[in-house]
Amino acid sequence: MPRPFALDPLFRSLTTLAGVGPKNAKLFENLLGGGKILDLLWHKPIDFVDRSYTPKIADAENGKICTLHITIQKHFPNPKRSVPYRVWCTDDSGAMNLVFFNAKKDWLEKQLPVGKQIYVSGRMEAFNGNHQMVHPDAITSDKDSIESIEPVYPLTAGLTNKAVRKAVNSSLPMLPDLEEWLDPAYKKLKKWPQWKEAVEQLHNPKDPQSVSPNEPARERLAYDELLANQLSLAIVRRKLRRQNGRAWKPTKKLHDK
Repeated sequence: MPRPFALDPLFRSLTTLAGVGPKNAKLFENLLGGGKILDLLWHKPIDFVDRSYTPKIADAENGKICTLHITIQKHFPNPKRSVPYRVWCTDDSGAMNLVFFNAKKDWLEKQLPVGKQIYVSGRMEAFNGNHQMVHPDAITSDKDSIESIEPVYPLTAGLTNKAVRKAVNSSLPMLPDLEEWLDPAYKKLKKWPQWKEAVEQLHNPKDPQSVSPNEPARERLAYDELLANQLSLAIVRRKLRRQNGRAWKPTKKLHDK
């Protein structure tokens, strides 16, 4: 039986997605166990980073991940590789340093030009009585490009979480609206979302419960996988029974007791 036409986009190559190119396509394939968009959509986040905390510099709590709007004031490069490169920044409440180890001076001056207002996100630390952020996770002039809740995926050497997330965001609009195949009463009892919504929720966790196996979206997708396996086995059994000249009887539903 041919697959529904609506599913064709999910079987396209990963290289059609933003963030996947000739240089890292093989890394994606090794990580996912396949080179199709569907393989990426089944790659589940294992955690998330909450970047919704947006204090002023003076109010930022030590050890907490925060997103700040700052102005670049001055660069303090150092020729010794053992001494970090510091960039002094301010907002209307105080000052802080962005700290980089083994960073290239030209790259930092391009990313962080003096006088420019930018957004940075990372873990705030206290050092010698001053605020600092070592190797910010995000540096951008566009606040919307920093997700308040950033999913964290299993990775492989050479592949960053940012690259995986970019590819996932590029693939989610390809999800089709499929006709529901689950028993309506059982789906309602379990409070499960539609299949498309379940995949979208899988890749957009909002709280610690969202990455739990008992979360409704994950539970529904796990049930779908089990149901698909059972149906595949039933088809094989039916073929074998027909070959042996015996009538085939459908198995009970998975949720029947």
